[in-house]
Amino acid sequence: MDASIADVSRPGRIAQPDEGISMEELALAARNHGMPLEALRYDVTPVGLHYLLIHYDIPLAVQEDWHVTVGGLVGNPLSLSVADLRGMPASTVRVTMECAGNGRARLAPRPVSQPWLVEAVGTAEWTGVPLRHVLDAAGLDPSAVDLVFTGADHGVERSIEQDYQRGLSVGDAMRDEILLAYEMNGGPLPPQHGFPLRLVVPGWYGMAHVKWLRDITAIDRPFDGFQNVEAYRLRREIGEPGEPVTWIAPRALLVPPGFPDFMSRARVVRPGEVILEGRAWSGRAPVERVEVSADGGETWMAADLEPDPGHRWAWRRWTCRWTAAPGSHLLTVRVFDADGPQPVHPDWNRGGFANNAVQLVPVTCLPEDQ
Repeated sequence: MDASIADVSRPGRIAQPDEGISMEELALAARNHGMPLEALRYDVTPVGLHYLLIHYDIPLAVQEDWHVTVGGLVGNPLSLSVADLRGMPASTVRVTMECAGNGRARLAPRPVSQPWLVEAVGTAEWTGVPLRHVLDAAGLDPSAVDLVFTGADHGVERSIEQDYQRGLSVGDAMRDEILLAYEMNGGPLPPQHGFPLRLVVPGWYGMAHVKWLRDITAIDRPFDGFQNVEAYRLRREIGEPGEPVTWIAPRALLVPPGFPDFMSRARVVRPGEVILEGRAWSGRAPVERVEVSADGGETWMAADLEPDPGHRWAWRRWTCRWTAAPGSHLLTVRVFDADGPQPVHPDWNRGGFANNAVQLVPVTCLPEDQ
């Protein structure tokens, strides 16, 4: 399928003011899933509860036949089986991974795509070979500028037929914590999470963590493939080059308290002390503090942030005691990292990316006699 210049430059569509979720978006939401917010209670998200986004189809993979090639500007091209990689020194890194489009469906006007609310996140322990060990074995040429990572998933976006590919600069790729991962939470990668091999880039949004990895190519220029220069850019207007989507912006989420209404998920609590809890994270800089509001952000109270457990790339638990009085309340939470606070209001862009505006949880507290 050939792509014209018009096809390549066509931006994603923005919903009309009164336009609801389409059947196409509903189909995307059925294929993919967010993490139930009550799963914020786990330090490490169980595999089946971790958020999931699949761009195209899950490839059928046979581990014994799988190889990842390393080529381009290298002195020693490689073709490595999963067994070869398992024979190399391994590392395990706990990583909070978040979809770049998390929060998209809360924007107005709404970018038309996977309609995430705030649940597109999860934390897992990934085991694999540090990428830099493989690059050292391949003899990366000093002239290399970017590395292109190609997955086995193949499809069409904005009329462009493509393999899923992402590029990283050599400087970013040589970070110690970046992995070629073959295990998730101590077991083999599930098919939907990239079996038998995937890239893990701690601190970056999920689009960088290429699944079903089959090729790494070193090139002498910045990678100009679709997923780098067209899809994942922060643009407000058509025609802007935009800024690339990279590091995860600071976010805190709370476990909705009490119990829910089945259809609306509206929360109900009883009067008295309620222990609020949740998680906070940031790829840009370490988390410093968390604040909670019970009146929609008019006033804030300090939460107790658990001591840093030493997992730089994973979320941290927080708790806060709230005395619920009968009536309606609007709970929210915000995190501060070294760069400042999480915003109350979203910063709109055409792709609906990196929307880290605060979560809002309406709560009804029952009268004393109920």
